[in-house]
Amino acid sequence: MSSTATSAPSRAPITVPHVANRKVRAGADPLVMVTAYDAPGARIASEAGVDLILVGDSVAMVVLGYDDTLQVTVADIAHHTAAVARAKPAPLIVADLPWLSYHVSVEDTVRNAATLIRAGAESVKLEGGRKRLPMIEALIDAEIPVMGHLGLTPQSVHAMGGFKVQAKSSDAAQVLIADAKALAHAGCFAIVLEGVPTEVAAMVTDAVDVPIIGIGAGHEVDGQVLVYHDVLGLEDRIAPKFVRRYADLKAASVSAIEAYAADVRTGAFPGPAESYHLSAEVAETLGLYGRDG
Repeated sequence: MSSTATSAPSRAPITVPHVANRKVRAGADPLVMVTAYDAPGARIASEAGVDLILVGDSVAMVVLGYDDTLQVTVADIAHHTAAVARAKPAPLIVADLPWLSYHVSVEDTVRNAATLIRAGAESVKLEGGRKRLPMIEALIDAEIPVMGHLGLTPQSVHAMGGFKVQAKSSDAAQVLIADAKALAHAGCFAIVLEGVPTEVAAMVTDAVDVPIIGIGAGHEVDGQVLVYHDVLGLEDRIAPKFVRRYADLKAASVSAIEAYAADVRTGAFPGPAESYHLSAEVAETLGLYGRDG
């Protein structure tokens, strides 16, 4: 099998300092972040002009078939990060530290993050507020850039009692703001804010000098992130309120495979254009002259 590659216009690689300075209130355009888990996805994201690629633990649900993100391992994330990195995309590559990879000890945290950096990540993301400060500080001391993640943290799904909107009370909102300030002060270059009311997300965004990238956090933030399979309509089993689908590639893919299957079964594929043929001279030598090729 073969394919014809076309070269896309190259962009300068996007770096951690570039992202860290992207506050909308300072006049910057909002950041665009999307997940990707393989080289084709990374190339598509890069050619589309996104700023960051997240090799997310969401791979567990949209690629590996699990019901939540808790089953994915450091080895899984490293495998998919390496595939993304081989595409040499312009967006900054952020790799998720999966559940229990940064919860046990500082040493484990740094070792696991180093595995993802060696696989091709340019930064890592971890969930949680002030209780994660020792891990964040150790990573930054090891020269590993860190993105935080607050609000609805999927790795805490059981503790939260499900995938529920967070910071709906005034007290919870104040705690969230304090956590964001602590993460920014510790050195996180950006923070993902998931599943919180728009008004609270705006308060968090105003409270810190690093960009806040929202998912289910309204529009008054410094950027947005969505899962690749949700944006393209490849995943249609669940539809979170915050998702907007920009294509229906699952339906298009099913239709294409159905057409292929029908052509195989009727003999319409492969046709002469998809087949190779001997020269008439060789065919005659082999006693095949006059047979359909």
